[in-house]
Amino acid sequence: MNERIKVLMVDDEERFRATTKKLLGRRGFETILAENGEEALEKLKENPDVVILDIKMPGMDGHQVLREIKKRSPYLPIIMLTGHGALPSARESLVEGAFDYLTKPCDITILAGKIHEAFEYRIDGGRSPHEMMAKEVMIPLQEYTTIYRDQTVKEAMIKLKMSFLLKMATNRIMETGHRSLLVLDGKGEVQGILSITDLLKAIMPGYLNAVKPSMADSIQYSPMFWKGMFTSAIQGLIRARVQDIMSQAPLTIEGESNLMEAAHMMFTQNVRRLLVVKSGKAIGVIREQDLFFEMERIQRNML
Repeated sequence: MNERIKVLMVDDEERFRATTKKLLGRRGFETILAENGEEALEKLKENPDVVILDIKMPGMDGHQVLREIKKRSPYLPIIMLTGHGALPSARESLVEGAFDYLTKPCDITILAGKIHEAFEYRIDGGRSPHEMMAKEVMIPLQEYTTIYRDQTVKEAMIKLKMSFLLKMATNRIMETGHRSLLVLDGKGEVQGILSITDLLKAIMPGYLNAVKPSMADSIQYSPMFWKGMFTSAIQGLIRARVQDIMSQAPLTIEGESNLMEAAHMMFTQNVRRLLVVKSGKAIGVIREQDLFFEMERIQRNML
């Protein structure tokens, strides 16, 4: 559904505009760029669905642009971006008709979710936005870090490390990784998942869990017993195949499912992520933090 959402991004920082356009483009949004208020008003001719507007800009500031846009397009939702030091100004924008505001640096996942919310608010005629579905807060499959099951654990560890790093960032926007890998077969179908817990399980020597005489307890926990075990276990693991140590694929949930169903599955099954499917085919992953972001949004809108 992203492909129909056209976003007008208004910000005077060139790097931020370019970075945001690239990140939103990966999620299927069409992004129009404007470097100042005057250009933003001109770009309204391209009929954006949602506007992302920086408050602090030279020339017309965000408040002036907001008021002018509201005169021309009263129902066009506008998301304001502001620094932590300018929160009173951001709250003032809500009185002036802004849909919502986000502080910088802004996580791209949260920004994308807010764009969805604003878009739904507009097409719903300005009424309260509908309750989100799993497909609207998930990480699209093409955005999740993946690895093939016949690749080595060494390759997987490199990818997993990279998933902890910021994929792309400026002082205003950031994209974080997912801290686990989806394991694919040769056809690109999801076969499993690889997390740090799987790695820790894989390096445990079998004899640590074996039945042992009571006298061995004092040896097991002595410094000499543990010395070198961690390094040697890693050295023996890196040549193994991902398929040998991966966990089963996450439980699945339909993209049209309510978020309470997703929360219930995570809670009762004690899992941190679910595979979102459409017509039996994986389309994304919904994580516990995605549910948290939505929880935070709802409570913030109650204030």
